[in-house]
Amino acid sequence: MDDTARELRVIGIEECLSEAMTIPGALDAILVDHTSGMAVAAEGVPYPEGSAAGLSEAFRATLDGLALSTPDGTIRIEDVIITTDRAYHLIKPMETMFDGPLLICLRLDPDRANLALALRRLQAISHRLIAS
Repeated sequence: MDDTARELRVIGIEECLSEAMTIPGALDAILVDHTSGMAVAAEGVPYPEGSAAGLSEAFRATLDGLALSTPDGTIRIEDVIITTDRAYHLIKPMETMFDGPLLICLRLDPDRANLALALRRLQAISHRLIAS
Protein backbone atom coordinates (compact mmCIF):
# COMPACT_ATOMS: atom_id res chain seq x y z
CA MET A 1 0.00 0.00 0.00
CA ASP A 2 1.42 3.40 -0.93
CA ASP A 3 1.81 6.29 1.53
CA THR A 4 -1.11 8.27 0.06
CA ALA A 5 -3.60 5.43 0.65
CA ARG A 6 -2.25 4.90 4.18
CA GLU A 7 -2.66 8.64 4.96
CA LEU A 8 -6.25 8.64 3.72
CA ARG A 9 -7.14 5.70 5.95
CA VAL A 10 -5.57 7.32 9.02
CA ILE A 11 -7.45 10.56 8.32
CA GLY A 12 -10.71 8.57 8.16
CA ILE A 13 -9.94 6.92 11.49
CA GLU A 14 -9.06 10.23 13.14
CA GLU A 15 -12.25 11.85 11.82
CA CYS A 16 -14.36 8.99 13.16
CA LEU A 17 -12.79 9.30 16.61
CA SER A 18 -13.28 13.08 16.54
CA GLU A 19 -16.93 12.55 15.63
CA ALA A 20 -17.32 10.00 18.43
CA MET A 21 -16.04 12.64 20.84
CA THR A 22 -18.96 14.91 19.82
CA ILE A 23 -21.45 12.41 21.26
CA PRO A 24 -22.96 14.07 24.37
CA GLY A 25 -21.15 12.87 27.49
CA ALA A 26 -18.13 11.41 25.61
CA LEU A 27 -15.01 11.32 27.77
CA ASP A 28 -12.63 9.48 25.44
CA ALA A 29 -12.55 7.17 22.43
CA ILE A 30 -10.12 4.54 21.19
CA LEU A 31 -9.87 2.29 18.16
CA VAL A 32 -8.34 -1.10 19.00
CA ASP A 33 -6.96 -3.87 16.81
CA HIS A 34 -8.93 -6.76 18.30
CA THR A 35 -6.42 -9.40 17.17
CA SER A 36 -3.32 -7.84 18.73
CA GLY A 37 -4.93 -5.72 21.47
CA MET A 38 -2.98 -2.68 20.23
CA ALA A 39 -4.31 0.87 19.99
CA VAL A 40 -4.78 2.02 16.38
CA ALA A 41 -5.82 5.57 17.34
CA ALA A 42 -7.09 7.30 20.47
CA GLU A 43 -8.55 10.61 21.54
CA GLY A 44 -8.52 11.69 25.17
CA VAL A 45 -7.33 8.30 26.47
CA PRO A 46 -4.56 8.79 29.07
CA TYR A 47 -2.92 5.35 28.59
CA PRO A 48 -3.89 4.08 25.11
CA GLU A 49 -1.72 0.94 25.14
CA GLY A 50 -3.02 -0.35 28.47
CA SER A 51 -6.58 0.68 27.67
CA ALA A 52 -6.48 -1.07 24.30
CA ALA A 53 -5.17 -4.30 25.83
CA GLY A 54 -7.78 -4.26 28.61
CA LEU A 55 -10.71 -3.46 26.32
CA SER A 56 -9.64 -6.12 23.84
CA GLU A 57 -9.38 -8.69 26.62
CA ALA A 58 -12.80 -7.71 28.04
CA PHE A 59 -14.34 -8.12 24.59
CA ARG A 60 -12.60 -11.47 24.02
CA ALA A 61 -13.75 -12.77 27.43
CA THR A 62 -17.33 -11.69 26.71
CA LEU A 63 -17.25 -13.37 23.31
CA ASP A 64 -15.79 -16.59 24.72
CA GLY A 65 -18.22 -16.69 27.65
CA LEU A 66 -21.26 -16.13 25.46
CA ALA A 67 -20.08 -18.72 22.94
CA LEU A 68 -19.83 -21.29 25.74
CA SER A 69 -23.40 -20.54 26.83
CA THR A 70 -24.84 -20.68 23.30
CA PRO A 71 -26.16 -24.08 22.16
CA ASP A 72 -24.29 -24.13 18.84
CA GLY A 73 -21.24 -22.26 20.19
CA THR A 74 -21.36 -19.45 17.63
CA ILE A 75 -22.25 -15.88 18.38
CA ARG A 76 -21.75 -12.46 16.81
CA ILE A 77 -21.64 -9.53 19.22
CA GLU A 78 -23.13 -6.27 17.95
CA ASP A 79 -22.24 -4.11 20.98
CA VAL A 80 -20.98 -4.49 24.51
CA ILE A 81 -22.19 -2.08 27.19
CA ILE A 82 -20.37 -1.99 30.50
CA THR A 83 -21.66 0.26 33.24
CA THR A 84 -19.49 1.17 36.20
CA ASP A 85 -19.92 3.56 39.08
CA ARG A 86 -18.09 6.25 37.06
CA ALA A 87 -18.80 5.66 33.36
CA TYR A 88 -20.55 3.82 30.58
CA HIS A 89 -18.21 1.92 28.27
CA LEU A 90 -19.45 1.10 24.77
CA ILE A 91 -17.51 -1.40 22.66
CA LYS A 92 -18.50 -1.84 19.01
CA PRO A 93 -16.75 -4.54 16.93
CA MET A 94 -16.14 -3.82 13.24
CA GLU A 95 -14.70 -5.72 10.31
CA THR A 96 -12.70 -3.43 8.03
CA MET A 97 -11.35 -4.33 4.63
CA PHE A 98 -7.74 -3.36 5.36
CA ASP A 99 -7.26 -3.47 9.13
CA GLY A 100 -9.15 -6.64 10.02
CA PRO A 101 -11.21 -6.83 13.20
CA LEU A 102 -11.32 -3.54 15.08
CA LEU A 103 -13.13 -2.34 18.17
CA ILE A 104 -14.29 1.23 18.56
CA CYS A 105 -14.60 1.95 22.26
CA LEU A 106 -16.23 5.00 23.80
CA ARG A 107 -16.28 6.02 27.47
CA LEU A 108 -19.20 8.20 28.55
CA ASP A 109 -20.08 10.28 31.58
CA PRO A 110 -23.28 8.64 32.93
CA ASP A 111 -24.64 11.98 34.19
CA ARG A 112 -24.43 13.64 30.78
CA ALA A 113 -24.84 10.78 28.31
CA ASN A 114 -27.92 9.33 26.67
CA LEU A 115 -26.97 5.67 26.25
CA ALA A 116 -29.48 4.94 23.44
CA LEU A 117 -28.37 8.00 21.46
CA ALA A 118 -24.71 7.14 22.00
CA LEU A 119 -25.25 3.58 20.72
CA ARG A 120 -27.01 4.82 17.57
CA ARG A 121 -24.35 7.45 16.87
CA LEU A 122 -21.51 4.97 17.45
CA GLN A 123 -23.18 2.51 15.08
CA ALA A 124 -23.45 5.19 12.38
CA ILE A 125 -19.83 6.22 12.88
CA SER A 126 -18.63 2.62 12.69
CA HIS A 127 -20.53 2.06 9.43
CA ARG A 128 -18.83 5.12 7.92
CA LEU A 129 -15.42 3.88 9.02
CA ILE A 130 -16.05 0.44 7.51
CA ALA A 131 -17.21 2.03 4.24
CA SER A 132 -14.07 4.15 3.91
